[in-house]
Amino acid sequence: MITSRTDRVVTYAILVFFTVIALVPVLGILSTAFASQASLNTGFSLPDGLHWSNFVDAWQRGHFGTYLRSSVLVTVVVVVASAALSTLAAYAFGTMRFPGSTMLFYVFLIGLTLPEEALVIPLYYDLRGAGLTDTYWALILPQTAQSIAFGTFWMRTYFLGASRSMVEAARIDGCSSWTTLWRVLVPVGRPAITTMVVITFMWTWNEFLLALVMVTSESRRTVPLGLVFFQGQHSSDISLLAAGAVLVALPVVLVYIALQRKFIEGMLSGAVKE
Repeated sequence: MITSRTDRVVTYAILVFFTVIALVPVLGILSTAFASQASLNTGFSLPDGLHWSNFVDAWQRGHFGTYLRSSVLVTVVVVVASAALSTLAAYAFGTMRFPGSTMLFYVFLIGLTLPEEALVIPLYYDLRGAGLTDTYWALILPQTAQSIAFGTFWMRTYFLGASRSMVEAARIDGCSSWTTLWRVLVPVGRPAITTMVVITFMWTWNEFLLALVMVTSESRRTVPLGLVFFQGQHSSDISLLAAGAVLVALPVVLVYIALQRKFIEGMLSGAVKE
């Protein structure tokens, strides 16, 4: 299909427009984070200098080292566990036929339809009865269950679209179902798996409601919850708050930058084509 020069100009103009809309808040936060704490300028304005001490002060006064450790622990366990379990479940739903498979898959999808706000109160009482509140398990188990619902749905689509001839060739070569999954389908499906991992990472890292309800000890607070407490203590220090927000968002940005190529490839393809 041949596009005219006018169409290309209009397309690029629209892309530039929405790029500016997306970048202005980010640049505003960065400029505020680097501004002097005594400065009254906030938003999109050039700072009076690069005050890196804002990040040091926010890190020390906000105890972000403790919060980051908790977030890293919870996020890594949730991402690894949900990715492994989702891949296994999706492989079964996508390549195997057994009685009740369709109904069981719809049960998994219920996890995508129920809002977290409707479940958090009964979930709190269940975990309290099991003695798990104010522990990392109170954050890990519910988020793993939620992520498995999405991961199973996402990876099932990949397995349904995977090359049948490749799977059959592996079976002819004597590969078991386990070997076919881990030696054939998983390496080829890395873009789809990477997309699932990045989305799960962002959801888990930014989770706030569960941490607010389930955790009371400061040592187990995650960074979104810690940022709220930090905001309450330093509501007048705008530059310090902006620096804290940058520290909280930085890991997500770094993970996305590191995996963006596979992430975009997985979003566009999501399946192996013959």
